[in-house]
Amino acid sequence: MAKALLPDDLWALIQPLLPAYRPSPKGGRPRIDDRAALTGILFVLKTGLPWEYLPRELGCGSGMSCWRRLHAWQQAGVWQRIHDAMLQHLREYDQIQWERASVDSASVPSPLGGQHTGPNPTDRGKLGCKHHLLVDQRGLPLVASISGAQVHDSRMLIPLLEAVPSVAGLAGRPRKRPAKLHADKAYASRAHRAWLRSRGIAPRKARYGIESRERLGKWRWVVERTLGWLHRFRRLRIRYERRADIHQAFLSLACILICWRYIQRFC
Repeated sequence: MAKALLPDDLWALIQPLLPAYRPSPKGGRPRIDDRAALTGILFVLKTGLPWEYLPRELGCGSGMSCWRRLHAWQQAGVWQRIHDAMLQHLREYDQIQWERASVDSASVPSPLGGQHTGPNPTDRGKLGCKHHLLVDQRGLPLVASISGAQVHDSRMLIPLLEAVPSVAGLAGRPRKRPAKLHADKAYASRAHRAWLRSRGIAPRKARYGIESRERLGKWRWVVERTLGWLHRFRRLRIRYERRADIHQAFLSLACILICWRYIQRFC
């Protein structure tokens, strides 16, 4: 039997975080149900299908209706709220391992161009986009963002760490900073090491002329694995969205689904 794209227990967690719908006093066509629209969005994310080919047999309405809902929820900050709620749920069970975090990025082709794309120096200057990711010790995605493929990894380190939400759920103050940060040589500048130490984060980075760049190390492999999980969602393997906010919404939704797997396994 095929797995449901949107299981009942996942929908029960997401539904209270969606904005309330206010019907127009002028009337109009009936609005597609939120659950049906989210099912269509998940179908496109997992299959990589163009919006216009979304099967009507799914009962999700047209692809354009699902696209508009995805955009509206991104503008309303829905995906961030859902991600924060899942992180809080995991922390209530003490399942976020703050002792160590890892950061890395991966480039994907962007043949249509658009916002936050640029020439990829590792792909003969073809247009591309980077997915930047920060995970905990076990590979749980804490923050994900996008940039042009030409942007150096080190430029996104501080924005990623500052974007980590304050996660409550246990006694004491909410937590948002890991104790140690593992990264490769792209993040090994003295300025970044000093910035991390000033915030109580111990840098654990490969140093030029000392550690080999070919070894992932004992801890840093988890971020590579999570990037691999993200790129199993076919809509993220190749970026077809010209708009950065739509691609960011897909990336955030993929992180939500990975967090949901952790909830199912550990909570």
